[in-house]
Amino acid sequence: MATVLSIQNLTKHFGKIKAVNGLNLEVRAGQVFGMLGPNGSGKTTTLGMLMGVTNPTSGRFYWFGEEPTPQLRRKIGAVLEHPIFYPYLSGQKNLELNAMIKQCPPENIPHVLELVELTERKDDKYKTYSLGMKQRLAIASALLNDPTVLILDEPTNGLDPMGIAEIREIIRKIAASGKTIILASH
Repeated sequence: MATVLSIQNLTKHFGKIKAVNGLNLEVRAGQVFGMLGPNGSGKTTTLGMLMGVTNPTSGRFYWFGEEPTPQLRRKIGAVLEHPIFYPYLSGQKNLELNAMIKQCPPENIPHVLELVELTERKDDKYKTYSLGMKQRLAIASALLNDPTVLILDEPTNGLDPMGIAEIREIIRKIAASGKTIILASH
């Protein structure tokens, strides 16, 4: 299996706080890779560095064997922290807007809605969605460009047991399609 992500001695300091300290790891194609740890252990900070949201203090990482570039990041779909959608637009319209921004074909929308089991609610306003539905729409948005890698930061945070089970099943379906998944959870 090819290496999708290689991290070497990745470190991030916020003043005196060492949020990430000398992290080394490798993720191979097709894996579902879980980053487990309590709140404040550096999971979100690590994912933020991998997506170019924050810069590392030191260390290196490579996507697909190369230094990270905006072009390489197009192969990665991510749901970091709290996704933002327009409350008065439908799930469908929100995805259409995201597809336009990401320069993705809008023809991908029906497939991702089906994958996250929101087809029947696609025309309902986002503000009427449950927390689990909002999380599933965020996953659909991250899949719009048919990425090779999907990054999910705390995808089940705040969900009830049924919502957690739904998200886990969706992750299984996505993984079965051959995508590499990196997820953080406590």
